[in-house]
Amino acid sequence: MASSASSVFGAWGGSPKREEDMRTQAERLGARLPALMIQAERVASTVAQGEHGRRRVGQGDAFWQFRRFRQEDASTAVDWRQSAKSQHLFVREREWAAAASIWIWRDASPSMHYKSHVASTTKVERATVLALAFASLLVRGGERVGDLNDPRPASGGRPGLNRFALQMTQHMTSKQSLPPLMPLPRFSQIILISDWLTPVDGVLSILRHYGALGVRGHLIQVLDPAEEDLPFDGRTEFEDVESKTRMLARRAETMREAYLNRLTALRSEVAQACRRQDWTFASHRTDRPPQGALLAAYAALSAHRPFEMRVNG
Repeated sequence: MASSASSVFGAWGGSPKREEDMRTQAERLGARLPALMIQAERVASTVAQGEHGRRRVGQGDAFWQFRRFRQEDASTAVDWRQSAKSQHLFVREREWAAAASIWIWRDASPSMHYKSHVASTTKVERATVLALAFASLLVRGGERVGDLNDPRPASGGRPGLNRFALQMTQHMTSKQSLPPLMPLPRFSQIILISDWLTPVDGVLSILRHYGALGVRGHLIQVLDPAEEDLPFDGRTEFEDVESKTRMLARRAETMREAYLNRLTALRSEVAQACRRQDWTFASHRTDRPPQGALLAAYAALSAHRPFEMRVNG
């Protein structure tokens, strides 16, 4: 898997399916955007039912929790009514209410347009649903969202969400399989959605750039089930959709173990690099519901905790 993408074609008869023209792909996906937006809103609504704000301490009006008084707390912070119920002093914490800027990037390179015979959607369509659902969920929480490909500042509310969705239509296909290195404001966060089937050096350069700016990142890997399982047997032709390099395997099943080990090693290396940078990493298959991936990544976005998320959604 040295290349940045590997498209797999099984030997169940006929010649390999030829790649669609890039313009045709963009028009097809653009025509589907309203349906994808509806799906994204439904996914966001499902996740929103189990979420109650960003759960960060700070200035705001919404009560979050009581905690024990600490030496560094001001006496005016004591909640005397709650403290009167016990022998300890308690402070009333309020939920963080200031809007933050979150930038989202979705990979639209040729490898993301792949869909195997065992999948119901392309990777780019699922990545688009996740990106739009993220934007919808964040806007509902009072955040500002922006497309990393758009130089304009992040914006909030329904106008910001509409602008984000429109920006998606303008980047339905791309030759770039890595996100742009933008000069984002300190303390911003970014959500990067790709198959991440790329040499790890590219990921490290992203981490170094945004880490130096004080930006927190969240990587989501979207893979086709065929890319995860390599379910092919017998004579199979593999094609890299970006370089057009082809390889014929007479017995594809003999490659499965080595392939899976290589994929696991790549994923582990990316996850470790993210942890070192205090970023998060999650993986998602297109044959599973998007709600699980959205919920896990949204929780990490809120908690600011570095860990690798392996979700079933």
